[in-house]
Amino acid sequence: MSRVAEFDRFGGPEVLHIVETPTVQPAAGEVTVRIEAFAVNPLDVMMRSGTSPAPVPLPHARLGIEGTGVIDSVGSAVTGLEVGDPVIVAAIPDAAVRGSYAEYITLPATWVIARPAALEIPQAAAIWVAYSTAYGALMEVAGLRPGDRLLISGASGGVGRAAMQIAAQIGATPIAVTRNPAKTAELLAAGAATVIATETADLVDAVCRGTGGTGADVTLDLVRGPGQRDLLNATRPGGKLVAAGFLDPRPTPRPADSAITVIDYRGFDYLLDLAVVGRMAAFLDAGVRLGALLPAVGDLFAFDEIVEAHRRFEKGIRTGKVVVMI
Repeated sequence: MSRVAEFDRFGGPEVLHIVETPTVQPAAGEVTVRIEAFAVNPLDVMMRSGTSPAPVPLPHARLGIEGTGVIDSVGSAVTGLEVGDPVIVAAIPDAAVRGSYAEYITLPATWVIARPAALEIPQAAAIWVAYSTAYGALMEVAGLRPGDRLLISGASGGVGRAAMQIAAQIGATPIAVTRNPAKTAELLAAGAATVIATETADLVDAVCRGTGGTGADVTLDLVRGPGQRDLLNATRPGGKLVAAGFLDPRPTPRPADSAITVIDYRGFDYLLDLAVVGRMAAFLDAGVRLGALLPAVGDLFAFDEIVEAHRRFEKGIRTGKVVVMI
């Protein structure tokens, strides 16, 4: 049997409850992973509250798009994985059905990657979604290069922090954007070369001055909404803006005849591509070994405290990922 967090109606954290369900045995090409820890992500909250861009079937809906654990059993036709191997879950596109908020999950063997040895369990639970999103948006889609100026909106979140570290690892210059000037020191410590606090500074003017009048080469928009217009104006002609987040629920105005290439990035379009995931995993492993890539872990909760974990996440005041240990 496996203990699983479920919800039968949309609502606040209190709709989550833990039940016992039979552990699904792996079919050909599948593995069962004993989950050791998982992280809470914005998509989990959107699914639970009924605001997810994809439909969530009720009742008995599940959550969880990342986690880490060890291989518990292996189906036929699986190669390269053995019982006891530590892994990171790299893709759960059907999280409402078999999300990682569980003691055991069964999924295709191609949806897991080896866990970098240097990572502790909470770090391994918190690394994949943020770093694969940032890597995919910046390296696979935008083609970020050494020397590029990278503008990052919503930089204080997990993906924003990952983007700053990835930029620094390849020799690009990360420019962090946040609303709150109180986060300036924190973002500089996290790797930003420059921080622009929009409550006290004009974004376009600050980027213009910081880039010698040129503008950003690549912009990573993790917020969307009406503020994307300023991000476009702060990006140089011929540059790229990759929209990879949904922090602002307001409509995002369609750019007029813009000289900027605007790309809508959706992670699961890439996480099911084995070649892309292989490149992501290799980049991540190298960065972890070098000490260049490391997620910030905030509060730790036990599985029975899943409601409190979601409440903590929704307060929005945290220094790292909210992680639940099993």
